[in-house]
Amino acid sequence: MEPVLKSLYDAIVEGDASTTPGLVQQAVDSGLPASQILNEGMISAMSHVGKMYEEGEYFVPEMLVAARAMQAGLTVLKPHLTESGVKAIGKVAIGTVKGDLHDIGKNLVAMMLEGAGFEVKDLGVDVPPEKFAEAVSVENVDIVALSALLTTTMSNMKTTIDVIQQAGLRDRVKVMIGGAPVTNEYADKIGADGYAPDASAAVSLAQSLVLGI
Repeated sequence: MEPVLKSLYDAIVEGDASTTPGLVQQAVDSGLPASQILNEGMISAMSHVGKMYEEGEYFVPEMLVAARAMQAGLTVLKPHLTESGVKAIGKVAIGTVKGDLHDIGKNLVAMMLEGAGFEVKDLGVDVPPEKFAEAVSVENVDIVALSALLTTTMSNMKTTIDVIQQAGLRDRVKVMIGGAPVTNEYADKIGADGYAPDASAAVSLAQSLVLGI
């Protein structure tokens, strides 16, 4: 690995958001392809962070600062990715369902998905079912990711899937759900394509839904 990419990788793993933009710029200035900077310096770092989390060496705060460092670098890299025609591996519309205003988990999942090479459209919190359906219809997203932190708002996950179904769009999109009260059984019951207990698992699930891995 190029020294500058190794420094970028380390900065993201350590959650150093102040140095990542400069390291990305340095890598760009040295003539490295945007795709190489993304894959070797950033995606591989976030993948390592996810592994550390799964092994119990990292916790949510560490994952959050790493994701923020990655996003700081991504801001510098994005125009170069667009220029060189680097395609995202998939497009995700993410949001907290209607009636629910919690966003920390949703934000972390969104950042981790970006760190894994997905294009993410964050619809925010308290998102009505119709807005998710519109994202499938207009934005051609591959995945709709629904978050809920309250047992009282979980039912809006089912309502959202029903609205997507009624709009005739269900076969065009995969639906994944997550949040503290949500379970695999609930995902099966409401007809979702998958459930993720945390941000790291959400990335693996999204990859398997889009790439079949």
